[in-house]
Amino acid sequence: MRANATLHRSSSTEGSRGRRGRLVLVAAIVATALGLTAAASAEPSAGPGQPDFGPNVLIFDPSMPTSQIQATVDAIAAQQVPNQFGTQRYALLFEPGTYGTEGSPLNFQVGYYTAVAGLGRSPGDVVVDGSVYVRNQCDSNNSCVALNNFWRSLSNLTIDVDTPGFGCYDGEFWAVSQASPMRRVHVNGFATLMDYCTGPSFASGGFIADSRFDGSTIVNGSQQQWLVRNSTLDGWSNGVWNQVFSGVAGAPAQCFPAQPSCGGPYTTLPTSPVTRDAPYLYVEANGRYAVFVPSAQRDSSGASWEAGPTPGSSIPIDDFFIAKPTDDAKTINNALARGKNLILTPGVYHLDRAIDVKRPGTVALGLGFPTLVPSNGDAAMTVADVNGVKLSGLLFDAGPVSSPALLRVGTPHAHKSDPADPTSLHDVFFRIGGATPGKAQTSLVVNSDDVLLDDIWAWRADHGNGVGWTANTADTGVIVNGDDVTAYGLFVEHYQKNEVIWNGENGKVVFFQNEMPYDPPSQAAWSEAPGVPGWPAFKVADGVKSFSGWGMGSYSFFNQGVDIFAANAFEVPTALPPGSLHDLLTIFLDPANGKGGILNVVNGTGGSSTIANPDVPVTVVSYP
Repeated sequence: MRANATLHRSSSTEGSRGRRGRLVLVAAIVATALGLTAAASAEPSAGPGQPDFGPNVLIFDPSMPTSQIQATVDAIAAQQVPNQFGTQRYALLFEPGTYGTEGSPLNFQVGYYTAVAGLGRSPGDVVVDGSVYVRNQCDSNNSCVALNNFWRSLSNLTIDVDTPGFGCYDGEFWAVSQASPMRRVHVNGFATLMDYCTGPSFASGGFIADSRFDGSTIVNGSQQQWLVRNSTLDGWSNGVWNQVFSGVAGAPAQCFPAQPSCGGPYTTLPTSPVTRDAPYLYVEANGRYAVFVPSAQRDSSGASWEAGPTPGSSIPIDDFFIAKPTDDAKTINNALARGKNLILTPGVYHLDRAIDVKRPGTVALGLGFPTLVPSNGDAAMTVADVNGVKLSGLLFDAGPVSSPALLRVGTPHAHKSDPADPTSLHDVFFRIGGATPGKAQTSLVVNSDDVLLDDIWAWRADHGNGVGWTANTADTGVIVNGDDVTAYGLFVEHYQKNEVIWNGENGKVVFFQNEMPYDPPSQAAWSEAPGVPGWPAFKVADGVKSFSGWGMGSYSFFNQGVDIFAANAFEVPTALPPGSLHDLLTIFLDPANGKGGILNVVNGTGGSSTIANPDVPVTVVSYP
């Protein structure tokens, strides 16, 4: 296996992307729903504490035979592994206990729109003896990459790695790209983020938080970039372009850019400034379901559960409205107006108006990547300028009528938030085109102060349905107007003007990953002003006095056969305090198919990344 600057998204290897307790439904019922056949014995019906999460939330009990669980999860994987833009979605939930044994381990693959999670209060309450894995996908030319392994997740359990007879695939393989988080996972044994068993193995992740790895060095391998937040590592193999560690025990030492004396490139922060971990569903000792909401932490490091239970509070399941895709926005809003929190079960929700979250402290939790699609040009969801709202596990798809924003958090200039109880967004993803034709001016607008952004991927699709310069139109991925907003893992790609606009004061970004749009048809069609080619990917507004960023990268791959340039990847006020920005980079991708490039890293400094220096990071260690 190898990991160096030649491991990039390649049009020759990526195909259409352009480069880059009980089981409430027995396996037989699941197989019927999937259009598959499988043999399974009937299980007891759900007990009185079991909520109705609908047919696509499968809840496993440790008393079930491993063979029955295996048949069920394998049937779902067979459907979902190739199902990149399908409408099927699943949550696979495991009640407290142990699954698999040394003689009969449980090993299964995770495909698109599949969330795998334990239902314990702590990760150690659910143990999988085996592995839960993601591998490369191979095209018709037998080119195998992980570049399109999006929209799946693994959380809140322990994996005792046990993969007998797997050959090259021995270990815990999590070969993913964006929107595929791993949270609250304890891995005992060998783990790799690269599938090196089939080539060329390119990958573009990724996000790990609140996790622990014991017994082996994690293989980063070909992963171009990765963020690990508030976790504990037992070693890390290498960097490629932008590996970032925030509040991670056992993280590699700071080393940027890469150099023989220390390896890298690594951007390492000893603590995370302010965090809150994602809310999660669990089963209490009395068999009742609840949602646990972790507390906000400051200047923290390591996983929240290592020294004892995660600090926070529980909300009983009776305080939630459990929505199905057949529920309209009016029904959901009526429940929210009655003071309910919200669980969105798997499926696609077509909304004739926005879901309006108005009450402080509201939790909106998605199971199995519920997808919100506005039908009439509205936002899919709005959040009032109130304290402590938590959104987690949601996918927003642009609709056929252009929306000003898909998700709007707060109202401009309200300044009503409380830093002790911030609103937070966890694993919230946006898509303009790809699954269905769609348009939106902006994907996410943050007006409230003190908001935490914890794994965001905003993606204007470069492949799929309804894709083209004049088809899936979208100016900007993320606009931040609020003050004291902190982002970890901000992935924003392919928008047609600035990808991120940051207007608020005292903002902090720990890890930014960007690809500029592939498809501007001409320089005239993609210029900020006469004589200023392109648009900076990340723009901090001219009047901002304080902003900090760590580990921020922007890549170019203009694939229309003409030279397209961007004057800068980053533009920030020159009056920012010295050293406000740490470890910036740009890269020109794929000299066989790319044109143009990025002329400067930040504010006219740092040098250019063009076909003259392909696949080589051009870096700025500190600015201004």
